[in-house]
Amino acid sequence: MQSWLARRAPDPPCYPPLPAGRVIYAVGDLHGRADLLDRVHAAIDRRQAGRDETVREIYLGDYVDRGPDSAGVVERLIARAADHHLVALRGNHEEMFEEFLAGRIDVADWRRVGGLETLASYGVDVAALARAGAPSMMWSRAAERRVPDRHRAFLAALRDHWRDPAGWFFAHAGVRPGVALDAQAPDDLLWIRAPFLTDERDFGAVVVHGHTPMGQPEFRPNRINLDTGAYLTDQLTCLRIDHDGATCLEH
Repeated sequence: MQSWLARRAPDPPCYPPLPAGRVIYAVGDLHGRADLLDRVHAAIDRRQAGRDETVREIYLGDYVDRGPDSAGVVERLIARAADHHLVALRGNHEEMFEEFLAGRIDVADWRRVGGLETLASYGVDVAALARAGAPSMMWSRAAERRVPDRHRAFLAALRDHWRDPAGWFFAHAGVRPGVALDAQAPDDLLWIRAPFLTDERDFGAVVVHGHTPMGQPEFRPNRINLDTGAYLTDQLTCLRIDHDGATCLEH
């Protein structure tokens, strides 16, 4: 498996450093790839071994759907949060998962974006339900029986964004240009593409996001995109931000 090898942000972007002794790791869209998450956790732990630094890990959302082990991703993040400083952001796929569990979207809509893979990872017999032509209510009830309460609590506690005073802003999809960072609408933070991706203005902080898959991490002066399509490409990007700026972690 290949990985992005210590890819430092190219010139001309010059990103704000963190104070010495502070480190942030930001992890892109996972989409059920618990195996890649294990590799990233191992790489972070190796890098931090023996270091006296204050570390915060930020996960940019889209933990579920499409890939084979959404339940495993959520379980690992819950376990990681027990002994690490962890910020888990909500992605649009977590929003859809919660909407499905609450009976507010139909399984036919969710399956188009990988929802059946999520159900299967929780042990729901999706093949049997599909053969029976089960109505959406039966799918939701099957999920209710299989999704643990601790996973529901994890989903409910997800944040829409996180901001670091050193000049960094983290959100799943991005921000609405021209709107102050503290006034962003949740829908934009979870769903926006245009006009965010083409806007070259200073947003008030460097925005670190995912949501829009690219062949490699995308470094722009005003934003960094960490979605490298992990569920298809085997490439999960983890960004390290420290007093030297921003570097992709080798794993």
